[in-house]
Amino acid sequence: MAWLVTKYLITAFVVVLVTELAKRSDKLGGLVAALPLVTVLTLIWLYVEGQPQQKIANHAWYTFWYVIPTLPMFLVFPVVLPRWGFVGALAASVAMTMATFGLFAWVLKRYGIDLL
Repeated sequence: MAWLVTKYLITAFVVVLVTELAKRSDKLGGLVAALPLVTVLTLIWLYVEGQPQQKIANHAWYTFWYVIPTLPMFLVFPVVLPRWGFVGALAASVAMTMATFGLFAWVLKRYGIDLL
């Protein structure tokens, strides 16, 4: 139980750190947010918890493929934010990301990479 609480605290610290940095500097907050901090923490937690190397490697492999279709969201959100407001921009970005992911998964499946 103590280990689980430790993981929560460290992970929460990272999220709060990124939020606080973003309040002070758009560029620094964006840079730190763009770092694969959650993935690195997950890889560490999997390793420390004794997961097989193949499971850890698979996590990194699939994370790579899942990141690609999320990237257009970061271009769409700031463009539609002034027009549709925060909730509208977030909804549009999420919907677009889901559609992009579906299309991306369909294309990759033709090349033997099954994301779903």
